[in-house]
Amino acid sequence: MAAVPVAGSERFAQGGHPLPPGDMFGDVTLHRVPEGTDVDPLTYEVVRHRLVAITEDMGDAVKRMSGSVVVTDCNDFGTGIMDEAGETVQVGLYNTQLGSALDMAVRWTLQHRATNPGIRPGDQFLLNDPWVGGGLHQNDVTVLAPLFCDGELFCWTSVVAHQVDLGGVSPGSWSVEGRDVFWESLPIPPVTIVEGDRLRSDVEDMYLRRSRVPKLVGLDLRAKIGANNVAHERLRALIATYGPATVKAVMKKMTADTETRLRDRLRTLPDGTWSAVAHQDGARAGDRDIHKIVVAMTKRDDRLTFDFTGTDPQVEGIINCTYAGLRGGLLPILLTMLCPDISWSPGGVFRCVDIISEPGTLNNCTFPAGIGKASVNSAWATQNAVSETVAAMLGTHPELSRSAMSVCQGSFDLALLAGVDQRGNGFATMLCDSMAGGMGAKVDGDGVDTGGQNCIPMGRIADVEINEFSFPMLYLWRREEADSGGAGRWRGGVGASSCFVPHDSPAGQVHLVVSANGKAVPQSPGLSGGYPAATQWDVLVRDSSARAQLAAGRIPQTLDELGGTAQTVPPHLETDLGAGDVYFTHWQGGGGLGDPLHREPERVAADVANRKVSVVAARDVYGVALAGDGSADPAGTAALRGRLRHRRAGLTSSDETGEGA
Repeated sequence: MAAVPVAGSERFAQGGHPLPPGDMFGDVTLHRVPEGTDVDPLTYEVVRHRLVAITEDMGDAVKRMSGSVVVTDCNDFGTGIMDEAGETVQVGLYNTQLGSALDMAVRWTLQHRATNPGIRPGDQFLLNDPWVGGGLHQNDVTVLAPLFCDGELFCWTSVVAHQVDLGGVSPGSWSVEGRDVFWESLPIPPVTIVEGDRLRSDVEDMYLRRSRVPKLVGLDLRAKIGANNVAHERLRALIATYGPATVKAVMKKMTADTETRLRDRLRTLPDGTWSAVAHQDGARAGDRDIHKIVVAMTKRDDRLTFDFTGTDPQVEGIINCTYAGLRGGLLPILLTMLCPDISWSPGGVFRCVDIISEPGTLNNCTFPAGIGKASVNSAWATQNAVSETVAAMLGTHPELSRSAMSVCQGSFDLALLAGVDQRGNGFATMLCDSMAGGMGAKVDGDGVDTGGQNCIPMGRIADVEINEFSFPMLYLWRREEADSGGAGRWRGGVGASSCFVPHDSPAGQVHLVVSANGKAVPQSPGLSGGYPAATQWDVLVRDSSARAQLAAGRIPQTLDELGGTAQTVPPHLETDLGAGDVYFTHWQGGGGLGDPLHREPERVAADVANRKVSVVAARDVYGVALAGDGSADPAGTAALRGRLRHRRAGLTSSDETGEGA
């Protein structure tokens, strides 16, 4: 059954509309920079760096107060400072996807909350509605906090973090059989969670009642409120030292400088249009279709236009994303590739960008489309396609090409565990091991092996011991996997795998939710003849011999040693893991760059020795013959590469001369 439009949902579409001119919204007066305010260069740099540091202080505060491994050990959250009208001045080095729609959330709040219930000093607003902004799916819960100075709304701060469960059909709110948003955690538009510096217990109860782990989600709520309080304390001290006019002038200049420097950079690049297509396999459990996102990026003078015409319509399932998710697919690439040495002011970046997108499509869906996995599906696929186009454009410049990369870890391998933990308490957690994805190859070097994700510069994975301490699981291994990175003149960074068993749960089993695309279609394409990274691969082994081997003092090292019955897991699955079952998850690396037959044989031999590339791939993909001691055989390699080139040309075996390198 197709999703039926809901009357009145247009109120929440695309985060409202641009703010009308004026300094008043309801009873709220916006603080503006007085005309003639000038800031000397030294003061500008001091205040600018202090504002950047405040976003880092916010991150430290969240991590110290949160109890969720997703936040404390994996950094899946975001912080930001916005000006009085919501334009984002600075984001932290955490999940930059989450910095893409803070402006949308503030604008919507100003338009729809300034009069009723009002926006006052000491208030904070909670939301998780991706049609409004803030986060990319319902698990991304935002707390916005307006800061007033002399009775005027001076700026906003915000913290967004992934919450491990907010209700819905399935644990973790990843309802893999879902058709629309009503299978999932229902979105909350901005509501006053803190009023006059006092937490509203009625709103908190309403929010926490939906969660399977309310105490943990409640602790994260306080962490976000506390982080905003830390930011306001720091901002008030800054204002007291330099004055509100100077601090606000610095905020405006930060955004303007980012815009100016990005425009200058774009002018050094040739005009043109670059296109890419990103595919996703399976919108929900049982769906075997391939769904595509299409983008044509046009650069003219000092502007970029991203045209998503041709993208598939929104589907029944959980992979759609709203306009906030589309922007979330743009921002990380623009920041990391185009602005590595420019202040990360999303407001300035988006001034240089036009977006063409049809509502009702995969990455600009309308209510009530399913969006439970938006962040790591259609937003992620948008990021992949945008990465290809921006990298291709940068490849035309002798210096800026060094910032380009092939696509990094084309999909997120989600495994969610839930049930009763070793202490007898209910738990639910997203296993973040796959955040150690392989980075894409560069024009002058290999991608970083298990280097993380380019959308979360400070992303990391929890130690094995932390996961085993926190949850009823026992690892058999967690290791890098050979051949998971794309082959090329420069190799894509390899991904890795985890293999674990349920352990020490009083229930004797744990619940498993899998949602991991990229199994039918490679999603980390290469550049300039580079190969894509390997597809994702997950295996569920029923009735294994793992426990018997552990009891005998032996740790299994491969899937073949586990015995039992192995089942290749489809993109979406919900099931239980019994005491004798084993789950193996193998996530993607980064795409390669350049023809793998141009890679120096010595590098390939070193890759084989370091278990980054298998002997088979060295021979069949890179065309490198290895001697008995593992070193490259020059003569054998020249002959092998000659034969491979002949086969590429479609010549028969009788035509193969075996000559030439």
